[in-house]
Amino acid sequence: MNINNDFVENHTFEELQIGQSARLLRTLTPQDIQAFAAVSGDTNPAHLNAEYANETLFHGVIAHGMWSGALISALLGTQFPGTGTIYLDQALHFSRPVRIGDTLTVCATVTAKDEQKKIVELACEAVNQNGEQVVRGVARVLAPPHKIRMPRGSLPQIRVFDPEARFNDLLALARGIPAVRCAVVHPCDEGSLSGAMEAAAHGLLEPVLIGPEMRIRAIAEEFNLDLNGMTVVNKPHSHAAAEHASTMAANGEVQSLMKGSLHTDELIHAVLARQELRTGRRMSHVFRFDVPLYSKPLIITDAALNIRPTLEDKVDIVQNAIDFARLLGVELPRVALLAALENVSSHMPSTLDAAALCKMADRGQIRGGLLDGPLAFDNAISPEATLIKQIESKVAGQADVLVVPDLESGNMLAKQLEYLAGAAGSGIVLGARVPIALTSRADGPRARVSSALLALLVAHQGRKAEQLRTS
Repeated sequence: MNINNDFVENHTFEELQIGQSARLLRTLTPQDIQAFAAVSGDTNPAHLNAEYANETLFHGVIAHGMWSGALISALLGTQFPGTGTIYLDQALHFSRPVRIGDTLTVCATVTAKDEQKKIVELACEAVNQNGEQVVRGVARVLAPPHKIRMPRGSLPQIRVFDPEARFNDLLALARGIPAVRCAVVHPCDEGSLSGAMEAAAHGLLEPVLIGPEMRIRAIAEEFNLDLNGMTVVNKPHSHAAAEHASTMAANGEVQSLMKGSLHTDELIHAVLARQELRTGRRMSHVFRFDVPLYSKPLIITDAALNIRPTLEDKVDIVQNAIDFARLLGVELPRVALLAALENVSSHMPSTLDAAALCKMADRGQIRGGLLDGPLAFDNAISPEATLIKQIESKVAGQADVLVVPDLESGNMLAKQLEYLAGAAGSGIVLGARVPIALTSRADGPRARVSSALLALLVAHQGRKAEQLRTS
């Protein structure tokens, strides 16, 4: 078939000759397997779960059999005979498994033509890079009656987001770090209690459950959660639980806090009331998101704690976020200071704050990150938008941290990412002597486990710093 960079042509019934053939090549990737599973709904663990697949007779992950069949369909429908081909019948025999990294050569050869019905029969096969046949079969098609030459179509972009893989990558950050003792404050619903228990099962924390004991045990019994061996501190209500947890943290009895089914301001107020938990920094919240359409984790701050931060508040908010990003392995965090536009305007205070923060970073008042702003959201995360608007920046289009103007805009941005973009989020409060795993009461156990992991990383860093101070 005649193909150039811009156009494709089909083969009509009259043009096809017995013995004529065509082929295509394709190498199997993990993304191919995931995309085929997502489209077909075939989530057989032999294709998706390496641990399970290693125990099968194939001793590893293999492609779906029909992935090879789909390559034959692609050859017939797009190249040979091509546009206008109608499938009538396809028989397939699978000889060998296809593994990640295998390159298949798919070939179709005309073996028979029915002049009256315009039906063409083709022998089809696919062989791997070792010359081993993996699938063979026979296809019967109605060949195109008319010549068609048309622009080459653009392939749809399929982005495969594997939340389980992203979660496992996050868990890997805590490998080898011993669990910390964590006060779980008022875990009086299924989400907060099961989240704490699951975090303990992952070795991230040793939970101290603080709240009405009878209520906690009743929830555990209702949802079949085993509290055997768990420390439960009986406190009559959420205020008392928050005060007791803060006292334990101030006395060094726990190294982190986790919010249960109480309001955020209850817990934060109790922490602020203990002078021993204060540092020289303002407390601030950071979200860590895995976003399906973004290539790396994204940090958003502050979307949960500081309602209308001043410029001085934002200095601490930015520094907290930079230190946190570095803790997660980002050597030089790119920090985008968000506003509604890229130009500094006296009519928009967020742009003035952004410009001031950049200058403060230049003067060393903020350290460890690369700042730019004001930047609109699209320019912070989209290289295409940055190119179109001709923005020259080492941050624009590739931000690691998004600093929002105020809590309202940040809260809306975070929830839009979660509920409209399918992002997986977790969050903690920084700036106190101990980290606070702070999630929404609507969050499930996975978000709470992720938040507990972030708190573990921060607490471990704090332990190392304390050892250096006392050595």
